Amino acid sequence: MEAPLSGIPENIPGDLTKIRIEKSLLSELPKAAFSHVKLLKHLWLNFNDIAIINIKSLEGLGNLTELRLQGNKLRSVPWTAFEETPNLKILDLKHNRIDALPEHALKFLPRLTYLDLSSNQLSVISKDVFLNWPLYHTENKHERPTASNVVLALHDNPWLCDCRLGGFIEFIKSLSPPFILMNSYLTCSSPEFKAGKFFHEVDLKTCVKPEVSSPDTNITAPLGRNITLTCFATARPEPAVQWIYGLKILRGFREIQSRVDEDTIKSQLIIPSLHPADRGLYTCTANNFIGNSSISVLLDVKSPDGSVSHSSGFPAAIAEENVYIDIRIAKQTVYGITIEWHAVTDNPAETWFTIHFGRYDTLKKEQIYIGPGINTYSVTDLLPATKYEICVTLKNQAPRNGQCIVFVTGSDFNEMEQREKLIHIVIIVLAMVLAVPAGMYACTTDAKFNCFERCTEMWRNRRHSERSHTSDERQGTFDSLQAASDEGLCKESNKERKARRRSAEKIQKLKNERRPTAELY
Repeated sequence: MEAPLSGIPENIPGDLTKIRIEKSLLSELPKAAFSHVKLLKHLWLNFNDIAIINIKSLEGLGNLTELRLQGNKLRSVPWTAFEETPNLKILDLKHNRIDALPEHALKFLPRLTYLDLSSNQLSVISKDVFLNWPLYHTENKHERPTASNVVLALHDNPWLCDCRLGGFIEFIKSLSPPFILMNSYLTCSSPEFKAGKFFHEVDLKTCVKPEVSSPDTNITAPLGRNITLTCFATARPEPAVQWIYGLKILRGFREIQSRVDEDTIKSQLIIPSLHPADRGLYTCTANNFIGNSSISVLLDVKSPDGSVSHSSGFPAAIAEENVYIDIRIAKQTVYGITIEWHAVTDNPAETWFTIHFGRYDTLKKEQIYIGPGINTYSVTDLLPATKYEICVTLKNQAPRNGQCIVFVTGSDFNEMEQREKLIHIVIIVLAMVLAVPAGMYACTTDAKFNCFERCTEMWRNRRHSERSHTSDERQGTFDSLQAASDEGLCKESNKERKARRRSAEKIQKLKNERRPTAELY
């Protein structure tokens, strides 16, 4: 008994019109796998282990009309590979693991009459996949009548029937001959309240960003009591909802989520046996691919004597009112900044901070409450070329000296690049200046060009004479060269400089004689 194939045979005759390789260990369709079989029309590769198709695997198969890849392990297909098969009519991809179709997947399949994508992992498809199909436009405009119908098989996929699938469902409802669904009863798999419903039974609305609300945003409860914080998130599609305390996602408390209606989720955060450390600002956030929204709930704890321990959104004040806060810039980008701070307190586990942030010229700054255990904060997407101020204070104190940083955002990335280039130019110029002998530099600053030539010539002569002396003599020779440069080579330039100075003094004297005697005060 022969072992199953693990690769494409190399000795396939070039005059074949049909090839069938099934139930083998073939895991990949390599580049130009059948390019020498120019007459190939039917290629069956069912029930193998194919997981990868090279983008050039169909090279040279211009006559191919049928490609069957049923029962493999494909998660994606290089759809541009079909540019090599303009005559393809049958494409069978059922029973794979394909979970997405790009909008231009069918761009290079203008003559397709049978497309089977059933029993895959498709959950969401854009209607543009079919609206961008050249065959769909041709049939709708009746540019060229077809001899047969176009069959689509899309059943047995885990369709997610939310607003993202709305366009595709409307497309399916509007299909008419020559486009025919092999199974027109496409069903929803999720969300749970729509599972099992047929496409023609659901009416999907447009997608919207979340809106979050809470029945009570300021809660005071006695020590030791169980407390429940509640928020409602309305969105399409269903948002991800979570609670945050001190910029950290809460994981120790129990959270219960339930559905109020088709678009609204109720989230409850249960805090057992209220402790002083539990007081603070709790934020309920919801987000989907459209956007995000949040709402904060202030929780305060009542002491056993009946007094409220804290009423301003912060934990109780610690003993040190004059704690020094060391603040510095950890990272700065063109349109943002990240700061770090450090403060020594008696009880770091209950120490809260406040970030005061805003434009430098505004008196009222935005306040951000930072919970215990956090010592960094970032701001991004700031206005270009704008002066900002950011301060870190203890609990609800006002900013003090040394607790603020003033910075200016950049104009754009080009400006930053130009600054880098300028730095590089300065470094290169400094390197060139340091590389020039001191005597030659002194000569070239004020002397004429012929002085530079004489400097160069004398330097060459000195270098030639240095080769015959010891290292000590070389040092003396270099000193001599420098002295000669200062005393001899630039004499002419010094004389000319004095002459120019005398001429300038005469001109200035004449101007002063002609100046009127009146003076302004």
